[in-house]
Amino acid sequence: MNWLNKLERKFGRYAVYNLTTYLIGTYIIGYAIRLFIPDMMIWLYLQPGAILHGQIWRIVSWILVPPQGSLLEIVIMLMLYYSLGTTLERTWGAFRYNVYIFSGILFTVLGAFVLYILYGSGADFLGGYFSTYYINLSIFLAFAASYPDMELLLYFILPIKIKWMGLVYGVYILYQLATGNPASRIVVISSLLNFVVFFLSSRNLKPYTPKEQVRKAKFRQQTRPHMTYANGAKHRCAVCGRTELDDSSLEFRFCSKCNGNYEYCQDHLFTHQHVK
Repeated sequence: MNWLNKLERKFGRYAVYNLTTYLIGTYIIGYAIRLFIPDMMIWLYLQPGAILHGQIWRIVSWILVPPQGSLLEIVIMLMLYYSLGTTLERTWGAFRYNVYIFSGILFTVLGAFVLYILYGSGADFLGGYFSTYYINLSIFLAFAASYPDMELLLYFILPIKIKWMGLVYGVYILYQLATGNPASRIVVISSLLNFVVFFLSSRNLKPYTPKEQVRKAKFRQQTRPHMTYANGAKHRCAVCGRTELDDSSLEFRFCSKCNGNYEYCQDHLFTHQHVK
């Protein structure tokens, strides 16, 4: 995902941290509107025709349209997706998580305009198809792909690995695509296209898997005491003792043949005696 690495280096500082908290906040607002001001919901749906006639707030207001459910189901849903989303953000990093969520929102909007092109003003009657349901589903599928062996308690009783739940959702999505009408297919595909882009078109997801993140964190913890020296230096040659503060042109590398974390300057990297 070289394109994503380049984007992160350039725009990573603009990432929204704790994005899941804001998503949960929009869900709560949406449920409050549905409960106390139900007539207002018709002004929130993603309707391209209305957007083209000046109601541009609908580009983002549809995020306030929450999935259906009882009060208990809503509370459980909010707690679950807060946990899943924050875990993904810690695993991937805020920027990648931002790209995943916002690309899902963007693809959904584009899908709505595709419907408008195909069906004209009739597509506005499909605005209710677009809600946070598919945002939640994309988060769940991403979590299942990242943590396939993690167990959840189904109905707080039955332990089940999340990969099997993800598989069930996957089969259900395929069923929707096979039996649904063209409009519903466009809704499903556009809403979950971010998952496809991230997980099926990527050549190398290993650096962002939980196991690799744990390995890197453990390595940083082990090497930190050996990489902090006097006056704030971060590199020191194990032979001559010079640091980057002594000569800014010095380059340092770890030796893969030495047992332990031994760092050497370019003058001694290939001439030192290996530590066994």
